[in-house]
Amino acid sequence: MPAIVLIGAQWGDEGKGKATDLLGGKVKYVVRYQGGNNAGHTVVTPDGEKFALHLIPSGILTPGCTPVIGNGVVVDPHVLVDEMAGLAARGVDVAQIKLSADAHLIMPYHVAMDKVSERYLGNAKIGTTGRGIGPCYQDKIARIGVRVQDLLDPSILAQKVEAAIELKNQILVKIYNRKALDPQQVIDETLEVGEKLKPLIADTRLMLNVAHESGELILLEGSQGTLLDVDHGTYPFVTSSSPTAGGAASGSGLGPNRIDTIIGILKAYTTRVGSGPFPTELFDDKGEYLRKQGGEYGVTTGRTRRCGWFDAVIARYAARVNGITDFFLTKLDVLSGLDTVPICVGYDIDGKRYDDMPMTQTDFHHAKPIYEEMPGWFEDITHCRTFGELPQAAQDYVNRLEELSGAQVSVIGVGPGREENVVVRDLA
Repeated sequence: MPAIVLIGAQWGDEGKGKATDLLGGKVKYVVRYQGGNNAGHTVVTPDGEKFALHLIPSGILTPGCTPVIGNGVVVDPHVLVDEMAGLAARGVDVAQIKLSADAHLIMPYHVAMDKVSERYLGNAKIGTTGRGIGPCYQDKIARIGVRVQDLLDPSILAQKVEAAIELKNQILVKIYNRKALDPQQVIDETLEVGEKLKPLIADTRLMLNVAHESGELILLEGSQGTLLDVDHGTYPFVTSSSPTAGGAASGSGLGPNRIDTIIGILKAYTTRVGSGPFPTELFDDKGEYLRKQGGEYGVTTGRTRRCGWFDAVIARYAARVNGITDFFLTKLDVLSGLDTVPICVGYDIDGKRYDDMPMTQTDFHHAKPIYEEMPGWFEDITHCRTFGELPQAAQDYVNRLEELSGAQVSVIGVGPGREENVVVRDLA
């Protein structure tokens, strides 16, 4: 059975956990393939319990599903252990988690470097979460990273940490005037927390390929979104990994020909956290309306999300870059109560119209949205379960988004609950 990729089609926070939840018992493995604890999913269970997940895949809440933290993820061991403890305290079985031996570990010096370098940039800061994600990926690419498998060999871990800290301390002390880190303390603390992770460590690459060959359905979920991809996003205001569909193969060890369905998650409007260009951002009462109605605050960081109208240029770009086969449109209910709902159908850049993403960073910074106004609706749509039950204006809005975005809208989220969806076409 082909694997499914689930990706954010905007700047992240689109509601990927809800889509994972909808697939339910059909999926036997849910794999997180990139990112770290700088993002998260919110999942609401049938009895109304809300879970905020940061590193652990959302499949942890689905009976019979194995959650896998893939090789493309960077893992803060302390955060993972704390998250597991929080779930266990609420009755969730965390023993089922599988952790790739090839995933890289976020070390204390990564967090320290992230915080001081971002602070040093001042007004030019990128807007990182300060959790060490970028510096960890830097070390991975520089081939001086510490991997999960190193927890199984204390001597190798000690060698790697000592070599890394010798360099990091030079930077922290001589450039940023910060206190040097004690390598032995870092080694001891890492090995101590690592004892709690040893039972989870697995050759997830082999496990997933065997599962695929056995006909099991595998869901690959990324964190963040397309416009935060280090290659295809709004660079440099991006994350340090590849949340796009192409990253799913390298971040899990499954070959790309094993992926059949690519589901893009879109909000019925647009949000963004952190710095960077955002053509449809609203600074008026409409922006505040979207923020309050949509509860637009980061799952992991608690940061207020910037809000704006739906951007069809971005959606169309995401469809192409990822090869999206289906869109899951979330939070349509948030738009209820508006007289009109604008859609950005193109950009005006220095007097020239662009219907697709501009090539350069400079042009995108100068982009002004060209809007098309759609009639709004005032009905409560949370009870709707078929497309025909939606108000006509809501149907027209969804149809227009589908037309502009370049892929079919297969599911529409009409409320935060796991059952509050309109399924137009099955995702699996």
